[in-house]
Amino acid sequence: MQFDDDASLDTSQVEDRRSGGRLGGRPRGKMVGGGLAGLIVVVIGLIFGISPDQLGLTSDPPGRAPGTTSGSDLAAGCRTGSDANARQECRMVAVINNVQAYWASEFRKRGMTYEPAPTVFFDQPLRTGCGVADPASGPFYCPVDRKVYLDLDFFSTLSSRFGAEGGPFAESYVVAHEYGHHVQDLVGTLGKAQDRLTGPSSNSVRVELQADCYAGVWAHNATRTLDEDTGSPMISALDDEDIRRGLDAAAAVGDDAIQSRTQGRVTPESWTHGSSAQRRQWFTTGLDTGDPGHCDTFQR
Repeated sequence: MQFDDDASLDTSQVEDRRSGGRLGGRPRGKMVGGGLAGLIVVVIGLIFGISPDQLGLTSDPPGRAPGTTSGSDLAAGCRTGSDANARQECRMVAVINNVQAYWASEFRKRGMTYEPAPTVFFDQPLRTGCGVADPASGPFYCPVDRKVYLDLDFFSTLSSRFGAEGGPFAESYVVAHEYGHHVQDLVGTLGKAQDRLTGPSSNSVRVELQADCYAGVWAHNATRTLDEDTGSPMISALDDEDIRRGLDAAAAVGDDAIQSRTQGRVTPESWTHGSSAQRRQWFTTGLDTGDPGHCDTFQR
């Protein structure tokens, strides 16, 4: 995965609430529940989309966590595509920019208006519109404040705990999936998951699979989405290895794969996100077609 060195990064799409706003800041908040067991419980519930209140973490009102910054350090360190090629946090900024530029263009084609959503980088507990998030929560989208929340250290967890190979495009898939939830929120389908039913054909699973499909749609169009400043694609190259790693990440977070790793058995009736095969299938559907119109998981 390669970015155009001259592309301009827009850090205004990111709220950097990491400790002191430092580039590469490390987590300081304790895990919910404590230790590996707490991490597994929370990540199973939150991985790729469910907000903290659905796990009963807290119902505290939204607000800014104490001791956070405006992200000026991020703005200073992440200016161009060259920075994105060199550092993870800048790469995430570039992906966020590209994903939102694609969806803004897609919405315009359909006579609609896309409303941008910021991503919050965090490494300590903080209040969100959906409750208090902990770094162990995994990435998620909160429809109350319409923000994506992301602890960058989650990506090492994706590899170490869930067996994904990882890499830049696998990380990008995670971000694109969360923005898939934002798109669902804007068009009114996200609420279908609130019935709290589970199982392979539940609305919860269908919502997650649609977000996977939307991530694939973005990947199909990523190298065609132009940087407004340069007129060239911000992402200059995606290759077969990138896609393979994205599919690997999708499979690693299938409900069956997670259940096998954490409880030694698979219980489909409790699925909330879909099996590895389902997640790969729908990401591939989006990737092959490049058309969000083919992502209606509720009709299949």
